[in-house]
Amino acid sequence: MFTRQVRREDCTNFFKAAYENRYTWESDFSGYEGSCSWTDGTREITGTFSLGQDLKATIKDIDDEQIHKSISSQLWEVAIHRVRRSFEQTHGKNTFAFGEANEIGEEIIVGGKNQGDKYRVKNDIVTMVYRHIHGNLIVILTKNVTDTGNGYLSKNYSSQYLDPITKKDLKGKSFYQDNFIPLFEGGPWVLASRSIHQESVEGSILNKQVFSFSDLKSISSV
Repeated sequence: MFTRQVRREDCTNFFKAAYENRYTWESDFSGYEGSCSWTDGTREITGTFSLGQDLKATIKDIDDEQIHKSISSQLWEVAIHRVRRSFEQTHGKNTFAFGEANEIGEEIIVGGKNQGDKYRVKNDIVTMVYRHIHGNLIVILTKNVTDTGNGYLSKNYSSQYLDPITKKDLKGKSFYQDNFIPLFEGGPWVLASRSIHQESVEGSILNKQVFSFSDLKSISSV
């Protein structure tokens, strides 16, 4: 049994503190560019990329359409979560109540607009996301984070898509390891590498992919 250390009436503020502890880019983010590569351990494909202020990724020198799309998707997925939106903008139409606490963290049960969603929070970090998105149920569990000194970034986490009715697994659980670095001293933190794999029932690694981003530099805002 885990002892609750916060009062129920503080649930919204408790969740808000974790939400605002996520790392996001400043409003003057101008974009960045560099080299990119993809490998599955057998093949390696390299190219260049740029991510604009509008968060649109442009990939060059990669002809494989699937790899081209996959690299672009990783960049966009990371960037969209770096956009700073106030708690009120994102959750203003939701209500929050505590559920049960466990080793993952305090359960936050959502009511209102996004009723049916749930989160868990521990040490001002959102350790579980349980959200209904585009007709699917997605469950994300965060194990480790990177502390930027100005908010946290998820480092080791899993992602799983479930049928919202039956709760059956739709795609298999994917495991991520992200490495972020500051673009320059005091600058925005950006993705340097991401590995994604699935595990068999026995725990062996399947379908591993590694995305790497190097020679990174800012795009001039002038």
